[in-house]
Amino acid sequence: MTSLIISPNAENIAVIENVLKENVSGHIVTANSGNEARRIISGDTQPDLVIIDTPLTDEFGQELAVTLSDVTNVILICRNDIAEDIAPSLPSEIIVVQKPFTREDFRISVENFSETHGLKRESADILTKIEEMRLINRAKRTLIEYLKFTEPQAHRYIEKQAMNNRQTRREVAERILNTYKK
Repeated sequence: MTSLIISPNAENIAVIENVLKENVSGHIVTANSGNEARRIISGDTQPDLVIIDTPLTDEFGQELAVTLSDVTNVILICRNDIAEDIAPSLPSEIIVVQKPFTREDFRISVENFSETHGLKRESADILTKIEEMRLINRAKRTLIEYLKFTEPQAHRYIEKQAMNNRQTRREVAERILNTYKK
């Protein structure tokens, strides 16, 4: 996992880096401005988490946070009075941390990110498995319809084909559907 810290303040970068090292594994990249962050992201670095400590040297950082929230997870750090004003207008995926913040406040925000990120990944895995099960069931119904298999026979056929051909059950199901559903 890669994290990108965008902050003009070296002390805040050090605190954020330490919290990330304790709570999130992976590589940490830093930038001092919005433009530098954009150059990093447009290159080979695709961060899983971006932390923006506002204001940046070349912009405030709110627009950057909104733009990046479409493709990655964002934590936006800003002064209390500003946070209260802009938080309602931000997408709900952006976590807002108010300054001054304690190490503990920031650690909790990072833990929230980690939990949410884990749930998103788990949810995507479940959806993939459900789609695979639907595909396999459609292939079974096709075998039942065209070859007059029973459901257990169709199931066994798919399992055996996957094993014999060193393919996944999904690949076998797709082949069956492509063969009979022209």
